[in-house]
Amino acid sequence: MSENGKLHPWVAEGSEKVRFSIYSVFLREWSDIVKAAQRAERLGFDGFWAHDHPNRLMDCWTQLTMLAMATERIRLISLVSCIYYRLPHLLARQAADVDRVSGGRLVLGLGIGDDVPEFTQMGLTFPSIRDRQEALEETIEIVHGLWSGNPFTFDGKHFQVKDATLRSLPVQEPHIPILIGGGGERVTLRQVAQYADVSNFAPHEWAGAAYKSSDVERKYGVLKRHCADLGRPYDSILRSHFTPFVILAENESALDKKRKAARIPDAALHQELVIATPEQAVLHFQSLADVGVQYFLASVDGEDEETFHLLADGVLPQIQLASHA
Repeated sequence: MSENGKLHPWVAEGSEKVRFSIYSVFLREWSDIVKAAQRAERLGFDGFWAHDHPNRLMDCWTQLTMLAMATERIRLISLVSCIYYRLPHLLARQAADVDRVSGGRLVLGLGIGDDVPEFTQMGLTFPSIRDRQEALEETIEIVHGLWSGNPFTFDGKHFQVKDATLRSLPVQEPHIPILIGGGGERVTLRQVAQYADVSNFAPHEWAGAAYKSSDVERKYGVLKRHCADLGRPYDSILRSHFTPFVILAENESALDKKRKAARIPDAALHQELVIATPEQAVLHFQSLADVGVQYFLASVDGEDEETFHLLADGVLPQIQLASHA
């Protein structure tokens, strides 16, 4: 939510309908990524995103720029851009550029980083969680300050800028939505209430460890209390949920074959996947919507066109917002 208190129209849509965003894992060539995003757009998905793992994938911001030029409607999301991989000034610049190139379709997802081997490979020190949380707040303050278009100075513990100005600004009104990834109940969800337009966590050890719908419901209760403490309307935050991997098939027999042949991303990490028929997937996603989820983000094998289509045609239309949301 911006400093002037205006609710972003894209966020406001979350009170009207459930929406899905998708990502295609295992694709390496830029042309295949473009085709997957264009397929998602044709099928009616709301968004497509890029992960930020420079040693494994195409650079997040290069990919988002490419997709901004190759798509027309779909939201483009950084899920999530690590605050240590680029200085805040560069991050503000790249986000503003993607927003302009896309005609105002960016969602800036930010996270504190959890991949220790990746930090090591990049020659970066892995700070304490407290330092990372502090650095996230400083990053958001700098980015917002630079997006104002006025000369901006910030002298923080972790980051500094002096008399900095961005000459070319984002085009979205009232601002680019900011998503904070993670579900920490004492600090992260307080930061969401204070700084973000979108809350996102997952049944994944790096993204909030919300493995059951009861975990999601509890975290939303905590988020609501943080909002109350800050005097912010709870419904001004879009409640999104990330599913690490989805595999769908028409029936149990076909699903069993796909399960046995499946490649699983981050297979060594503790995460909950959705391997299901469309009917089973509807029950799963509806159980999350029933406790307050408004927006779903799901990873799919980029070569699994069946799952793309079943998710778009057989699952997404069936999910309803909770009556109390």
